[in-house]
Amino acid sequence: MRACVVQMNPGADKAANIAAAERLIAAAVAEDRPDLVSLPEMWTSLGGSRETRLRNAEALPSPGGEGGPAYEALRALARRHHLFVHGGSLAEAAEGRLFNTTVMFDRDGSEIARYRKIHLFDIETPDGTGYRESATYGHGQDIVTAPLGTTPLGPLTAGLSICYDVRFPELYLALRRRGATVIFVPSAFTLQTGKDHWEVLLRARAIETQCWIIAAATSGRHEERGEPRFTYGHSLIADPWGQVVAMVPDGPGFATARLDLAAGERIRRNMPSLAHRRLA
Repeated sequence: MRACVVQMNPGADKAANIAAAERLIAAAVAEDRPDLVSLPEMWTSLGGSRETRLRNAEALPSPGGEGGPAYEALRALARRHHLFVHGGSLAEAAEGRLFNTTVMFDRDGSEIARYRKIHLFDIETPDGTGYRESATYGHGQDIVTAPLGTTPLGPLTAGLSICYDVRFPELYLALRRRGATVIFVPSAFTLQTGKDHWEVLLRARAIETQCWIIAAATSGRHEERGEPRFTYGHSLIADPWGQVVAMVPDGPGFATARLDLAAGERIRRNMPSLAHRRLA
């Protein structure tokens, strides 16, 4: 399987963001012919005011139902290019509030998974900038995996996570225990934390779970309540040994890697560390 991470510099203009994603995915398909593409966290609307987030949010449909512009764009991209589309995350309007939610589609444009971000980003960065994601979004509750078909090695299963989740290894071990061999980490990692922690954390999650890590990210400047904010970018794919095999450094773009699933199986067989765990 060939997987592609798409890096974007989204702002608060939802229609422009959707058009940018469509262009980047079309370019990736033409150049790299991936089987799977992954978008960043909040690629449909990053920054702006609370009112902007509410306006750009979508109520996600029941299976088979018709969704909003971003949902239908993802579904159409999967069908048009006949590939799996991991929709990064978008703002989901539900239960009287918002959730930071991933939606994933198979090659026919059918939704195969939906995940709400469990761990919310309520921190202060070293330069004193504060973030309080829980002021806008609710916590997800469920650990979610998605089927990616069957290979000669057996079923291929993806685990879903979003950005700040990466700091909580127990979630990734739970995904691995549920059969995941590929884990998505769409992100809008801050520049302050990203330059020191982004690659380290992703490689650590790959090593300890012995899974492929697919981490599409936002890059560059956006406005947050009138103040400039910067995200780190450096979208990457890491193999189960913890090596980075593809990366987009700065700015919009994409990078593709072939997932050698047999190599992952050899690593897990030769170093069965999950079976050696003595603590829950």
